Amino acid sequence: MSTLWTPDGERPIRRGPEPASPSGATPPPAAPPGGGQAPPAGGPGGPGATPEEAEMLAHLEELRQQLAEAPAEAVIANHAYGLFELAAVHLSLQPPQLAQARLAIDALAALVEGLEGRLGEAEPQLADGLTQLRNAFVEITAALRRSQAEAGQQP
Repeated sequence: MSTLWTPDGERPIRRGPEPASPSGATPPPAAPPGGGQAPPAGGPGGPGATPEEAEMLAHLEELRQQLAEAPAEAVIANHAYGLFELAAVHLSLQPPQLAQARLAIDALAALVEGLEGRLGEAEPQLADGLTQLRNAFVEITAALRRSQAEAGQQP
C-alpha cells in the first residue's frame, strides 16, 4: 500500500488490482508523473470507473489541494524533522548504526544549510537540532573507539 504525505500526516492510497485492457496491455496510471489531470474517459476515474476508483481519485485530489495550500517551508521543515528523528533513532540503537545516522545527518544538513534563511520559523530549531545530532555523533563515535581500544588491550 502506498501513502501520500499531506500537512495533516500520511494518508494511505489503496489500489485494487489493475484490470487488463482487451489488448492485454497495462492500463495507464491514474495520474501522469508529477501531477496533472486524470486520464480521459475509459481510464481510471472515467465513465467506466468503479465507485471505489472515483472515491479514491476524489480523495487524492482533496489531498493534493491540501498539499498545494500548505506553505512549502512548512512541508520541507516537516521532512527535515523526519530526518532528525531518523538520525536520532540510528544513533540510539545498540550498537549505533553510524553509517545510517551519518547519511540522515548529512541529508538534514543539506536542507538546513542549503536553504538557510528560507525555512521560516522552524529554521532555528532545525539548525539547533542539526548541531545536537552532530555533537552526539562525535561523542558516540569517540565512545565506541575508546571501548574498542579497551577491549583490544584486555587479554
